[in-house]
Amino acid sequence: MYKILEKQELAPSVKLFVMEAPLIARKAKPGQFVILRIDENGERIPLTIADFNREKGTITLIFQEVGASTRQLGRLNAGESLLDLVGPLGKPTHIEKMGTVVCIGGGIGIAPVYPIARGMKEAGNKVISIIGARSQDILIYEDEMKAVSDELHITTDDGSKGHKGLVTHVLQQMIDAGTKIDLVMAIGPVIMMRSVAEVTRPYGIHTVVSLNPIMVDGTGMCGGCRVAVGDENKFACVDGPEFDAHLVDFNGLMARQRMYKPNEHDASQRCARHGGEGECQCHSH
Repeated sequence: MYKILEKQELAPSVKLFVMEAPLIARKAKPGQFVILRIDENGERIPLTIADFNREKGTITLIFQEVGASTRQLGRLNAGESLLDLVGPLGKPTHIEKMGTVVCIGGGIGIAPVYPIARGMKEAGNKVISIIGARSQDILIYEDEMKAVSDELHITTDDGSKGHKGLVTHVLQQMIDAGTKIDLVMAIGPVIMMRSVAEVTRPYGIHTVVSLNPIMVDGTGMCGGCRVAVGDENKFACVDGPEFDAHLVDFNGLMARQRMYKPNEHDASQRCARHGGEGECQCHSH
């Protein structure tokens, strides 16, 4: 059993757990993830490690309640425990001194881009961060990103904070202004990552995205997270989760994600009928 030491609500439906997990904290690196199960009936939920503290033996997980399983997870409180917590999984981010690195986080993707930005800064890079959300009230990790960035740009769809528009607008402005960019790291909704790739492609700016499609076993055996990268099929859980954005078949990835929408809807409806409490055995992230 893995104990929840701390719980915070960062924004509506966005929760932060500090987990007691000394073995995972000892090995965790930026870009890696864990897979958890709430109980014996729970599905496997992949979550990127948002932070880790080797001395305290803790890891930080941030998630958004979007389906039956994540809503069940969000009802847990500090002092309660998870049945399973496996990790760190996936290949860590390649971090070295490159020059100027632009770290882009959209929505809940701001959380996993944070340890990457911190690692890039510690390696001696100039870190320019762009974080975006639909509105100010659901913007997370602003102070944390500011602390590890040489520059921080904020965008909101409705203009409630920072630049009104998309993260790609600010990225394009930087490129147009002649900013020399050695690497772009982008994490967020698939459509956002695709848009970032299309902005950087004409300029040959190396761009890396972190893909979190449907993962089930996290070991590459089920094929649930298969994604086409260049001329090869890759598994995000073992070959990634990070890939060259200019090689990813985003259209295929988005089509695969849409396949599960009916199942997610059905699971949410069943959970609602059960009252969303107790031993709800619905299965949908």
